[in-house]
Amino acid sequence: MKRKRQKRFLILKILVVIVLLAIILLFSFRNAILNKVIQRIDAKLEKEYQCNFAIQKAAFHGLTNVAFQHITLVPKQADTLVRIDELKTSVNFWKLLTGHIQLGKLEINKGYIQLVKYQKGSNFEAFLHSKKDGKETDEVNYAKLLNRVTSRLMDLVPTDMQVKGFAFRMDDKGKKVTFDFNELALAEKKLKTIIQVTSEDFSQQWSINGFADPRDRKADLTFANAKGDTIKIPYLDKRFNLKTGFKSIHFNLENLAMDGGELHIDGYSSIDNLFINHPKIANKDVIIKNARFDYRWIVGKRFIALDSTSGLQLNSIKCQPFISYTKDNEKIYELKLKIPKMKAQDFINSLPAGLFRHFEGMEAQGNFSYALNFKYNDHQPKNIVFESHLKPEGLKITKYGEADLNKINGQFTYRAIDHGVLQRPIQVGSGNYTYLDEMSPYLKKCVLTSEDPSFMTHHGFINEAFKESISKNIRTKKFARGASTISMQLVKNVFLTREKTLSRKLEEILLVYILENNHISTKDRMLEVYFNIIEWGPNVYGIAEASEFYFQKKPIDLNVNQCLFLATIIPNPKGFMSKFDANNQLKPSAKQTEKFLTNLMFRRNLLTANDTIDNFPLYISGPAKFYLKQKPETSEPQEQPTEEFEF
Repeated sequence: MKRKRQKRFLILKILVVIVLLAIILLFSFRNAILNKVIQRIDAKLEKEYQCNFAIQKAAFHGLTNVAFQHITLVPKQADTLVRIDELKTSVNFWKLLTGHIQLGKLEINKGYIQLVKYQKGSNFEAFLHSKKDGKETDEVNYAKLLNRVTSRLMDLVPTDMQVKGFAFRMDDKGKKVTFDFNELALAEKKLKTIIQVTSEDFSQQWSINGFADPRDRKADLTFANAKGDTIKIPYLDKRFNLKTGFKSIHFNLENLAMDGGELHIDGYSSIDNLFINHPKIANKDVIIKNARFDYRWIVGKRFIALDSTSGLQLNSIKCQPFISYTKDNEKIYELKLKIPKMKAQDFINSLPAGLFRHFEGMEAQGNFSYALNFKYNDHQPKNIVFESHLKPEGLKITKYGEADLNKINGQFTYRAIDHGVLQRPIQVGSGNYTYLDEMSPYLKKCVLTSEDPSFMTHHGFINEAFKESISKNIRTKKFARGASTISMQLVKNVFLTREKTLSRKLEEILLVYILENNHISTKDRMLEVYFNIIEWGPNVYGIAEASEFYFQKKPIDLNVNQCLFLATIIPNPKGFMSKFDANNQLKPSAKQTEKFLTNLMFRRNLLTANDTIDNFPLYISGPAKFYLKQKPETSEPQEQPTEEFEF
């Protein structure tokens, strides 16, 4: 027994001696090893990225402190990417022995990183190409991968940091921005940063202050203008025509840790007085006074999810979101959103200024709650789940804003906008206005069959159409199909504009809901106004003008074929000429479409054989015949239409 103890003690002493010898050898040859490492890095950067990496002087001071002078990274035949005059740092010795780098202190004096983009290429493009290692990425464990990446990044963030005279520069084909770090200090877990931001248009001082603990993975930081003014974000306006800024941002990271094989990320972010200006969003500044996002992300082996305990607040509107992405044998996307019961007036008051200008001044009574449920499986695209439920409680609009929906029931003047230009006024309810009983009954049947079959029964929206639209857009990875109903088209034309902005679309959705669910107008009145204001051809507005323009008839005298033709040109009325050949006859594809719609109406008992007795071949007799294209007839393959309509 005694011999065994002596033997173990001897082995232990030998191991201690070996470790001490290794440390002594490492200490003795540390500078030589360091230079070898630098040479290897230089060789790798030159081979893989065609860059020259150089350090004029590098040396250890003690066992863990390292000092570098004149570091440069220069891509071949391009501007310098990185230059640092002096860098001092310390590394965790025990982490270093295990092959990991964990920085302790960091000092940087003078230098810059600059990204330069030319007409052809850039000084950083070589680093954008991924280096594939041949491993199968489908078997990646998301939680372990993200935890490993964040751990390495946190280790590279020093616990004590002092940066002076360092700049980050961007030059995108002459669009220049410079971020000068006048002061960046991290000491005793307190971060203080002053950044001088300079672009072609303005110069500002930004500050980032607060608590930062990279080892415990916690942070609480405030980002603001050093002088208390609004922060303006440079470059985006020149590059993307996006003007944006804010008063301040608060970022909090409370937890970043593995738990039961899952990575949990908890914290919150808030922003004050955010403004956004982009022609695709709205035609004026969109302002959000207060927004807060309390997040709890969960990352598993094959999924990433925003837990339903998370919260999103926009002014007084509080939401409970759930987002999930799962990639196993199938890709599954899920989105759930709940707005607990709230006052309708609080909702209206909380809408971002500039995004809902037609709602400004609107007053409402009652409460409502809302729930959205969406799920998409890429292996079962037709089984998409889209459920949208708004539950009103005594909801009533007592005062309208700029969009007075009541006007649809009376006389008013309508002026279409074509490419930003106001067109001639159209009088609704007087003049050349045509009432529904003064129109051919076939017109209503044909237009509804082609444009919106369930118009008379739906409440402004068609869930199935939305589902099909979303499914197709996801499959094609573009907005290939919309889901617009006649109600939405009517609201867009009468109360809004044709501008293709996010603002217009959101206002359209809310106004349609109010119009349809508050029974402000009857379906027949809505359809009647629709027929009287929409464009039916070049400078042709309303069914009275259309009947005369194409057939020299009154709307009441139109037959089935003529109504079918008018229904099919609604999506592109100015291009009606393309439906005809050189002999002013309908092309085979146009005839096939009309035949399909006719058969569909027969199946739905909207037409009988008697309705087609005097249904002569289509002939354009009015002024429209002068617009018909005169070109040799070409044979076209006949397409078999399907019962899939663009709503």
